Amino acid sequence: MGYLPAGIAFGVLAQVAGVPIWATIMLSIVLYAGAAQYACLPMLSAGLPIGSIATNIAAINLRHVFYGVPLLNYLPTHKLAKTYCLFALTDETFSVMTSLPAESRQALILPISLFNQSWWVLATAIGVMIGSALNDLVPHLDFALVCLFAILAYEQLQTIKRYFPIGIAIIALVIASLFTSQWLLLVAIAICMLLILGRAFMVKDKPMGGSDEQ
Repeated sequence: MGYLPAGIAFGVLAQVAGVPIWATIMLSIVLYAGAAQYACLPMLSAGLPIGSIATNIAAINLRHVFYGVPLLNYLPTHKLAKTYCLFALTDETFSVMTSLPAESRQALILPISLFNQSWWVLATAIGVMIGSALNDLVPHLDFALVCLFAILAYEQLQTIKRYFPIGIAIIALVIASLFTSQWLLLVAIAICMLLILGRAFMVKDKPMGGSDEQ
């Protein structure tokens, strides 16, 4: 349900940016990446070359590559279904899937992926129909996606009860912000990877106990 306000906000902001209705809907169908869709609006309205837009989108979506690793064993066996699930593995879908019991993930990953994208496309269409009038009434609509991320992080923390990912993310963000603002997300992700790998080696060297922390 969190996709409704975030998707509506995207549809409205796309109208403000002057993106055609058909292109706005296609972005939610073909690109389907909330943060990247928000980020591409100013680039589209500025008329940047496709290559430049694609490079920026690839950098923003780099984190999605790592979402598939812990869920590889739970992907559908059918090739087409597996391909779609990898394509539709957004932040929100990953958060939901990793919060579910392991034994139910394979059966639910395809319907959840389809359900989530359907909500996103529907919300985008609603935002397009509302038009730019909502942007005048409610400023900073793009913050809806940030709120959704915050809620998902809190829900996952409540379910999994692991605090080190949040600590790593905060440390990486602080370090990255000291060096860059233009490539903040990409640098922060790289630092997160290094910290996660470092922690993995530390845990590996410790004797195995009864904990399932690994």
